[in-house]
Amino acid sequence: MAYVISDDCIQCGACAAQCPADAISEGEGKYVINADACIGCGGCADGCPTGAISEE
Repeated sequence: MAYVISDDCIQCGACAAQCPADAISEGEGKYVINADACIGCGGCADGCPTGAISEE
């Protein structure tokens, strides 16, 4: 299952650094996860300091 990033994102980039699939990129106002590339490992959610990432 893919993960999603909410508007609580502070654009710190911690999630992108934790993603082994390179599925996270900087979007407008927040980072975004490419659902097709996401492998559902949860590394991004574990590394998010604001808890802005959850399972879709």
